[in-house]
Amino acid sequence: MTAEQYAWLFRQGIDNVKTELSAYPGEESLWIRDRAINNSTGHLAQHLVGNLRLFVGKTMGKVPYTRERDREFNERQFDRGQLLNMLEETALIIEQTLAGRDEAFFAQAFPADVVSIREGQTFGFMLHYLYAHLNYHLGQINYHRRLLS
Repeated sequence: MTAEQYAWLFRQGIDNVKTELSAYPGEESLWIRDRAINNSTGHLAQHLVGNLRLFVGKTMGKVPYTRERDREFNERQFDRGQLLNMLEETALIIEQTLAGRDEAFFAQAFPADVVSIREGQTFGFMLHYLYAHLNYHLGQINYHRRLLS
């Protein structure tokens, strides 16, 4: 897969999350935890920003970022407008990080043990993994929005 293809996939995924956030009827509905749904859409959006900024922006692109993962799930850090802006900034960071990268970049060993495999954890592998993670939470967000509508 090329850098342009990766960037396109992440842009589509992040834009879909932004569309979902914008479709909620009000600010408060983003933060509802109902029945067995433990994570609100607001918390999942915060989590996606933290995850992608750490693993793509900081680890691959050397863009400074300090992640506070517990806060992503336990605090309302941002309002909808701020979340939309942060998602857009995250998409731009990913695009800039991947711009002009070649096969040698994607073959580099990922410097952190994120998933439970010991070999083959390259930048390319992690981009696939992170894209799947993004879409997993996008599905949860979509279901949450429709369930509460």
